[in-house]
Amino acid sequence: MKTYFGYIRVSTAKQGAHGVSLNEQKAAIERHAIRNGLSIIEWFEERETAAKRGRPVFCRMLSLLRKGRASGVVIHKIDRSARNLKDWADLGELIDAGVDVHFAADALDLSTRGGRLSADLQAVVAADYVRNLREETKKGFYGRLKQGLYPLAAPIGYLDQGGGKAKIPDPATAPYIRQAFELYATGTYTLHTLRDELLRRGFRRPGGGPLYVSSLSHLLNNPFYAGIIRINKSRQTFRGIHQPLISLALFERVQGALEGKLAPRAAQHDFTYRRLFACAQCGRSLIGERQKGHIYYRCHTKNCPTTSVRENIVEEAILSLFRRIELTPRDVSEAKAYLLQWTADRRQGEDLGAALSLSIANTKSRLNRLTDAFVDGLVEKAVFEERRAGLVVELVRLEEEMAGAHELLKRKQNTVTKTLELAESLCLGYEMALPLQKREILKTVTSNRCLDGKTLAITPRIPFERLANRASFQWGAPTRNIRRTREICHKSKCAWIRTWIDSLFEDDALPLLRS
Repeated sequence: MKTYFGYIRVSTAKQGAHGVSLNEQKAAIERHAIRNGLSIIEWFEERETAAKRGRPVFCRMLSLLRKGRASGVVIHKIDRSARNLKDWADLGELIDAGVDVHFAADALDLSTRGGRLSADLQAVVAADYVRNLREETKKGFYGRLKQGLYPLAAPIGYLDQGGGKAKIPDPATAPYIRQAFELYATGTYTLHTLRDELLRRGFRRPGGGPLYVSSLSHLLNNPFYAGIIRINKSRQTFRGIHQPLISLALFERVQGALEGKLAPRAAQHDFTYRRLFACAQCGRSLIGERQKGHIYYRCHTKNCPTTSVRENIVEEAILSLFRRIELTPRDVSEAKAYLLQWTADRRQGEDLGAALSLSIANTKSRLNRLTDAFVDGLVEKAVFEERRAGLVVELVRLEEEMAGAHELLKRKQNTVTKTLELAESLCLGYEMALPLQKREILKTVTSNRCLDGKTLAITPRIPFERLANRASFQWGAPTRNIRRTREICHKSKCAWIRTWIDSLFEDDALPLLRS
């Protein structure tokens, strides 16, 4: 009895439609073998699509048939053997070489010319079916893209909601994605240091380890997080309807950093206070260096009398200044209450907006009256043009001031609130901050930092300078007539805090402070 192989195949593990499942294929082949007296000595089972070449099980079976390990093969149907013409041609070469090929569901005699022609036609139909399916899938794929939907699996930071629905941010990972872009946009991180920083903050792979650098690079290059869908294979882009995690400006800044346009020269030793303190004699920045386990900041100008200062001394000097600036809980309570009252009064009164609106109305009325006077012949043309030019300029100025007044007030309120929050817990916030955050706090609070010999001089910015020096004048001078009771002292202190809040709103340089 001749020996045969049995070959069964499905495209995917989920495929289980009637007539193509592995069990049903095997049963049909066994029935065909019994009817025709064939002996199946080995089964070849595969879960791969036949649309492409290179199926490992199919190729191994063909190799064994070429070596004569069996007389032939029994396959359920032609489309189970091949859905591309190259694989069908390989199978045809074996048939021409004398290998006996049977199809259990098709009564074809491949030893005849008519049987081969019928089999070839069915193979062509199977290949065309794959081409048509591919085209229809492609149409559906690009149809979704044109609707702003991403038809592939959601990238990290988003969650799938099913077909026909936009991806939504993942509450667990979306904040880390934003942080990754914001940190890399500073230009102070490489991909490796960014990976370590994200790991420190708790961002890990699903398996628990740190992100791969290649995965992090792919993440930072993906415009999906800025609301743009890009298909890498075709380089086509589409406007997505999903919620962006970052702004387009931030994404473009990160691309500049990745291309090396924004990345600064990497520091070999990233000391906390590098380039923040200057030498009082020559004005050059102090250079950080490590000596005997300690960090020193030294002026390297030749013949400069400034020597060096240890980092712990710098830290203590900064904290000493911050302790003078920091508000007490009672100060904070009074300041916040007054800030709320100030904001409510301004919203209720709307003095600035009302005054500007009245001025604009008056200017338009004057312009109309001037035009009427010119039409009536009461004003000469030269005088009319001169006065009209002045009124138009005044009207434009008032309208611009009106447009910017409310936005300026809103920005100042936000900046005053942040200034108050910073002064509320300045020392603790500074001690708990990372080196990069410490640098930003120091730049925000101070304006001049220098070393003269061994003496450190740190000058706070104007709003914080008032806090640092408040002890010298907030109580007022002693008087012979009024006894300094605790209530009087508290009223005096509250009045000083309110004056400080008022000064923050009046300070034109305040909006430039870092938040």
